[in-house]
Amino acid sequence: MMLELKIILEAVLLAAGEPLSLDRLLDVFPETERPERDVLRSTLATLAADYAGRGMELVEVASGFRLQVPAAFAPWVSRLWEERATHYSRALLETLALIAYRQPITRGEIEEVRGVSLSSSIMKTLQERDWIKVIGHREVPGRPALYATTRDFLDYFSLKSLSELPPLTSPRDLDVIGAELERRAPATTNSPLPPEPCNA
Repeated sequence: MMLELKIILEAVLLAAGEPLSLDRLLDVFPETERPERDVLRSTLATLAADYAGRGMELVEVASGFRLQVPAAFAPWVSRLWEERATHYSRALLETLALIAYRQPITRGEIEEVRGVSLSSSIMKTLQERDWIKVIGHREVPGRPALYATTRDFLDYFSLKSLSELPPLTSPRDLDVIGAELERRAPATTNSPLPPEPCNA
């Protein structure tokens, strides 16, 4: 039964094209054939071990489990989409890191830490990607919007939670954090970031 369950899970995860939670995985089985939750989790662990050292990996992210290409293969796989390839600007990554570490945070607070004015296109891009969202307003004059990261942000960068980010001890670490986020980005994506202006 374990081998059959493993093959079913592999097929479901390949077909899904998005992370699947344990509940969603359980729902694909008829009620009479539904495996126990701990059996499902141990089978997923076995499947993940089977992929070790191969061109595909099973990872757990905030929204559940997904099959993806390991980041080590990005130099080759990314050439499939060379005509659409784009890079994350330093300003975008710094802004995203600040929101991730200091959420909830206002635009003015981001500008204060970075020491430069923040381009509207960066915030627009991050919101269009559904990596950040407005979760309220600070109760000060002008009531500026408060930004926080989303579950999609965690999923995209292969994180289960924000606690998996490296520690941030000073604003100078933003470069390091930006590089870490870029490293964690999947080798491919169906909707790459659009080109952005070079301003901050």
